[in-house]
Amino acid sequence: MAKKTTPRNAEFRSEALEDALKAQDAAAVAFALRNDKAIVPLLPVDGPAQVRVFRRDDADKYMLLLFSSAATYVRMLPNETDHRVLAYDRATLREFLETNIGVLEAVWFDVAGPHAMQAAPEDVLEALVLEGDS
Repeated sequence: MAKKTTPRNAEFRSEALEDALKAQDAAAVAFALRNDKAIVPLLPVDGPAQVRVFRRDDADKYMLLLFSSAATYVRMLPNETDHRVLAYDRATLREFLETNIGVLEAVWFDVAGPHAMQAAPEDVLEALVLEGDS
C-alpha cells in the first residue's frame, strides 16, 4: 500500500494564523480565522470527510485541534502515515462549531508548538460571527 501523506502546498497553510500564533495574539488569531483559513485534521476513513477530534482519557468532551499548516499537524503525529486535512474557511469552521459545540471542551491551535494557543469553543465561534450574519 502506498504511503499517504498530506499535501504541503500553500492551500494547506495559513501564514496569517501562523503569524498570529507566533505573536500569541488572540485578536490576530480571530482575524486570521475570519479572513483566511485553518487546517483541520480528518479521520483516515473511506467515504465522506470526517473531522478528527481528540479526547483526554478521562474527559467527557472532545478537543478540536486546528493548525496553521499541514506540516504542524504532521509534527504532532510523526509516526502516523495518513495525515488527511482540509482547509476550512470562516463559514465552514463556523458551521462545524455550531453543530458540535455541545461536545467540545476546547479548541487548540498548533498544539505541538512551537506557538500553541487554546481557546474556548464559544469564544472561537463568537470570533467567527460577523455583523450582519444570521
